[in-house]
Amino acid sequence: MITLSGVKKSFGNNHVLRGVDLEIARGTSMVIIGGSGTGKSIALKSILGLVTPDAGTIMVDGKDAATAERDAFLARFGMLFQGGALFDSLPVWHNVAFRLMRGALQRPKEEAREIAIEKLRRVGLKADVADRLPAELSGGMQKRVGLARAIAAEPEIIFFDEPTTGLDPIMSGVINDLIREIVVEMGATAMTITHDMTSVRAIADNVAMLHDGVIQWSGPVADMDQAGDPYLDQFIHGRADGPIEAVR
Repeated sequence: MITLSGVKKSFGNNHVLRGVDLEIARGTSMVIIGGSGTGKSIALKSILGLVTPDAGTIMVDGKDAATAERDAFLARFGMLFQGGALFDSLPVWHNVAFRLMRGALQRPKEEAREIAIEKLRRVGLKADVADRLPAELSGGMQKRVGLARAIAAEPEIIFFDEPTTGLDPIMSGVINDLIREIVVEMGATAMTITHDMTSVRAIADNVAMLHDGVIQWSGPVADMDQAGDPYLDQFIHGRADGPIEAVR
């Protein structure tokens, strides 16, 4: 579904992506891991066209992402943002239905609201949450609202940016379970960026480690612990000593 070939991106002398090669099969869940500042978010933004690579190609469903018609291209994606990114001044249902009330996907207001309430129920929130403002919700509830928004338009591809950041272990487990269930139910292709190894094991079919601007290792999540790659081994076990230099 998604193929990155030789993707490079620099910002001045900072060479963030140095030739990323990655394939994400249709209907599978790929989790990208790696230290802070290794380019995970830049890779994601490059696929969406928010960042233009300096070299390489990105193909989505066999079409070049750089030349695709933008509205139709982006309509295929859903996104769960790291910080929730909810609109403070809009009620919850309007946040969830935001995409359904404009552009090519525009629905009548009442229909959009019904879809929003349905998606809120899917992520475990009651209908009475719909008319609250985001500030009235806990962090875990806000994350669920963000997930409901990500799936509101029934996207073929869903991106999850650090989906459990700031959540306690129990709520992290709830979000991980929801992500896995929803991706399987929808048959969606998923790409997740995370540092949380519990999330990796819960939601990944395949894992790719981005280090020093390239994919250091990729493979099925079941092979991760026996991969024998020193960079991967150090990262997944959180060791200070190893080939990855810790910034002190």
